Amino acid sequence: MRASTPLRATIIATSLAFALVACGSVEATQPAGSDQVEHTDDISVGVQPDPAVVKLLPEAVKAKGTISVAMDLSSPPTTFMATDNKTPIGFNPDMARLIAAKLGVKLQIDNVKFDTIIPGLQGGRFDFTATTMGATAERLKVLDMINYFQNGTGVVVPRGNPQKLTVHDLCGRRVGVQSGTTAEIKWLPQLSEKDCTSQGKQAITGVTLPSVNDSLTQLASKRLDAVMYDFTSLSWAAKRQPNVLEVLPERVVSAKVNVALPKGSALTPAIQAAVQAIIDSPKYVEALDRWGFQGLGIETAAMAVPLGQ
Repeated sequence: MRASTPLRATIIATSLAFALVACGSVEATQPAGSDQVEHTDDISVGVQPDPAVVKLLPEAVKAKGTISVAMDLSSPPTTFMATDNKTPIGFNPDMARLIAAKLGVKLQIDNVKFDTIIPGLQGGRFDFTATTMGATAERLKVLDMINYFQNGTGVVVPRGNPQKLTVHDLCGRRVGVQSGTTAEIKWLPQLSEKDCTSQGKQAITGVTLPSVNDSLTQLASKRLDAVMYDFTSLSWAAKRQPNVLEVLPERVVSAKVNVALPKGSALTPAIQAAVQAIIDSPKYVEALDRWGFQGLGIETAAMAVPLGQ
């Protein structure tokens, strides 16, 4: 079950974005640059409901007029809080607002820890999630997952990479990962086995922490050698702190990420159609461009297959 029950409101603002690494975590204030602007405006303003999408909505949802989305608002630039600590911003809130607009319903954003999202979906607390979630075989047993953009997993090290680490040379190192992410449950163990233990080298020590902020704090204080997390978020952090952080150029993996709903949800066909309608519209490119995600778009809102396939 989930660790705690989230406060539910139209917008729940309890999570801070990255704070300054030099003071213990990663900075939320953004320097100049088109991919560093804090876009607090609602991208869905003026977007009309799509009749073909609305037709797929379950009657109970139409009657309620609201859908809820679960997000961990601690990972710039995909999912985080504006500096007012009230407004959820990033690519994922943009996409969730556009989905609701295409469906012709209001959106409720619930800010929760990443590792409580799946139990919350299973327990009926939320209708869906848009929080940069990869499709593992285990998740697909309990979730319907729909592709909505391309991302990847990367590794960040201290500036200058003093230990001369590479993605495939982390053996014996302490690497921070966020609880419940594919970095923790799939990619780090896979790298450790393939690059290290199968070759008689010391395993990678995965250090699981509640958030990427905690991992970056420990990296800054030299309690970790590296952090493994979403490439876009690590790049965002490194651009803010170029004298503190350095993202290794090679990605651990590149993969499509997904919105997710409870397995067999009556909402799945409507959400899939809404995502496809967004992809086919100029708003999709606008959302990608707002957060520096040029080149990460996809063409088809397909149902997900397990990572690695």
